[in-house]
Amino acid sequence: MSTHVEDLKFRLMVVDLLRAAKRTYTYRELANKTGLPVTVLSRYAKGHVLPNNERARKLCKVLNKLVGLEVVLQKKIRFNSDGYFDNTEIIGDFNILRQAANKALDTFAGKRVTKVLTAAVDGIPLATMVSNYLGVDLAIAKRSKEVGVSEFLEETYVLSNSGVTMTLYLPKHALKRRDSVLMVDDMVKTGETQMALINLVKKAKAEISGAFFLLAIGDEWRKKINLPVNCPIEVVSQIYPPKR
Repeated sequence: MSTHVEDLKFRLMVVDLLRAAKRTYTYRELANKTGLPVTVLSRYAKGHVLPNNERARKLCKVLNKLVGLEVVLQKKIRFNSDGYFDNTEIIGDFNILRQAANKALDTFAGKRVTKVLTAAVDGIPLATMVSNYLGVDLAIAKRSKEVGVSEFLEETYVLSNSGVTMTLYLPKHALKRRDSVLMVDDMVKTGETQMALINLVKKAKAEISGAFFLLAIGDEWRKKINLPVNCPIEVVSQIYPPKR
């Protein structure tokens, strides 16, 4: 990808950050924080003009502290009284999904990725956005078979400490031999579902190019997920459940 295109994407991403900030802050407040006139910020936010590369980088540093991905995620993390995580506000937040997709693009730029793979259902919005940004197709492993699909790859696993058996079904044509697959999910906690996805990739005789998770609860999951040494795992935010 040319430097010109990369710079343009970066400047557009900064404008998106500015628009996200505008939902929380007034132009006057943003002017005080960025040192730029209200009129200039307004022109950027409305798309009348793009900031040049140097100004975009300065803006990015300030805006990331206000409405950057990790900042917004931390504000939306919710555990109920029983210690279970509520991801409702996260998986439907377009600003979070767009910033996450940008991060995935930066992380895996230059690495061979031909497919994005996720498990239904909560991982679908993020995986869809990431596959769009990477310009590759999306494969979804589901918990039931679809009538119109003739052949499936199947992977059965047991959920931790529950004794409950789950099966993921992936249409056989969804992954091809020698596909390079990026595994994407909104959250990883125990690692069983993600390991099942990895096994589906192996059954398709494809390869895993990396894993991208928006949130990771604890770090026990790392013991379950078996990836090649040179295979990157990107976690946007690591969180720990409250002690009970």
